[in-house]
Amino acid sequence: MTELVVRRLLIDLETPFERHWNGGDAFRTAFFNALSMSFPRGEQYFIDSVRNGLKSLPEAKRAEHAAEVQGFVGQEATHRRIHALFNAHLLKQGYVNRIEQRAHQRIEASAHLDLRQHLAATAATEHFTAIFADWMLRHPEALEGAEPRLQTLWLWHSAEEAEHRCTAFDIYQAAGGNQRWRVRVFRVVTVLFMADVLRQTLRNLWHDGCLLKRSTWRSAYRMLLAPDGLIRSNRGLWRDYLRPDFHPSQHDAASSEQWLRENAGQFSVVGQPG
Repeated sequence: MTELVVRRLLIDLETPFERHWNGGDAFRTAFFNALSMSFPRGEQYFIDSVRNGLKSLPEAKRAEHAAEVQGFVGQEATHRRIHALFNAHLLKQGYVNRIEQRAHQRIEASAHLDLRQHLAATAATEHFTAIFADWMLRHPEALEGAEPRLQTLWLWHSAEEAEHRCTAFDIYQAAGGNQRWRVRVFRVVTVLFMADVLRQTLRNLWHDGCLLKRSTWRSAYRMLLAPDGLIRSNRGLWRDYLRPDFHPSQHDAASSEQWLRENAGQFSVVGQPG
């Protein structure tokens, strides 16, 4: 069981930010914006899935996982609120959030499925976000030159994603989810997640007039496909999820722990176990 602390980020998100806030880099900005656009609806789905999963457990198992789920819900609810504020600025800048619309339609269409499939989808997506979070904490160049308050936002979110990477996975297993469905759903989520983020990133770049610039695609290669890029360097961590004996705790979270320890002045604790 993981003890999860709920934190309030101490940054100003009322003040508008520049269009290319991530170091003036069009691709990095468009990519991070696409991720943020997916978060409010996605975080609510994760909250609902894990809450419903906890309710389905026998009383003894509910008691075992209740505190961790409470912390998970608190962290995800905070992420949802912060990114809603961030996305409000994107709306004012003229961006159209198609990724949220697609996510909403997909969630509505799958409402009838067994709750364990929703837990499997949540655990799979949390694996992606945990991989990305750890990579970003270890690669400061992903946010090089970014506006400081937004840099803090993304690193704080990353640290907490790594921190609660086990919760949905553990509830899925406690609810009787099996490895075959876990892997099957993971493969589907891989395709949908990557396609959705790519489409929204391209849409953001088109809106900016930067889609066809060489500098945009040089940046895309460096961030995603270079030897130490997000996609190319994390294939092994992605494949780990397919193993029958896999558990998210097998992946290192030292970068998350270090960032939270060294940046305690950036947030206040509003809730913790016990």
